[in-house]
Amino acid sequence: MAITDWPEQDRPREKMLQQGPTHLSDSELVAVFLRTGVAGASAVDVSRELLSHFGTLRGMLDAPLDRFEQVKGVGPAKYVLLQAALEIGRRYLQESMDLKATVQGPEHAKRYLMSRLRHEPHEVFAGLFLDSQHRLIGYQELFRGTIDGASVYPREVVRKVMELNAAAVIFAHNHPSGVAEPSDADVRITKRLAQALALVEASVLDHMIVGDSEVISLAERGLM
Repeated sequence: MAITDWPEQDRPREKMLQQGPTHLSDSELVAVFLRTGVAGASAVDVSRELLSHFGTLRGMLDAPLDRFEQVKGVGPAKYVLLQAALEIGRRYLQESMDLKATVQGPEHAKRYLMSRLRHEPHEVFAGLFLDSQHRLIGYQELFRGTIDGASVYPREVVRKVMELNAAAVIFAHNHPSGVAEPSDADVRITKRLAQALALVEASVLDHMIVGDSEVISLAERGLM
């Protein structure tokens, strides 16, 4: 049955307009972007097949085009629509902390860092560089590693702090495994960086670990 033959309250677009996007399932949200299905299958059916094929919403959105096209009824046009929607979401979240915004506590930083790092397939070590009023000077990717880890060089971090004239830094990196639990190595490198930056009178406010569904703060854990 085509979606146009469904009761109006069950159609994804009409349901979103009446009840809001939070009331739609993952497959219904995807169907809004797919717009059309194929012979014998509605856009919602195709969306369910995509989610079943990739296991999760993230798995579907992270898939390359050649894997995406393995599902009947989807091709480059639908792939581009979904990738565009994903990028709009990322940019929306990133704009929540503009160039001179004040970091308004750990939750503000966590949301921003989740938007920057959660989708990365390999480990990325980055920093939020702040002035003396904790206003954001900029976000900088510092080191990029393999899926097993990234080499972090305190000398390079000190150089970047001095280049930006930063007074404080919030470090962050992602765990591509999806598990945000900090390792002993994470704690050790944080302490090394704090010692190095103290020599140039800059402070490390936090080190946040980004996983699939949470961001863990070393400062909140008392591990700084």
